[in-house]
Amino acid sequence: MDPNGLFREENYTDQKLGAIRKLIPVKADGSDDPERETSFFGSAQVMTPMGAIPLNFALEGSTVGEAAEDFAAKSAIAVDEAAKELERMRREQASQIVVPGQGGGQGGMGGPGGGIIT
Repeated sequence: MDPNGLFREENYTDQKLGAIRKLIPVKADGSDDPERETSFFGSAQVMTPMGAIPLNFALEGSTVGEAAEDFAAKSAIAVDEAAKELERMRREQASQIVVPGQGGGQGGMGGPGGGIIT
């Protein structure tokens, strides 16, 4: 662990939509480090037919209130990105389905020695 890259973490929630993590930079002795910027991250879950998917995203703002105001916009972007990723994964899985008679395998239906009677 890097003693010059430590953060103190505070958590905030409205107990409805999600949570905000505030990362406050600290020095190795535990005191605040004003040389580095405080950051905010949002987290939420979206329900899918496969179950809950966690979403994590950076938030803009210098206060927890400003970060909370940014939460809706950034969570919407995270939901869109998750939906696109799920669709990409679904397409990949669908393209891997093996159908008899297709592909380059030997002895499959319709291929060489595939049971065609003449």
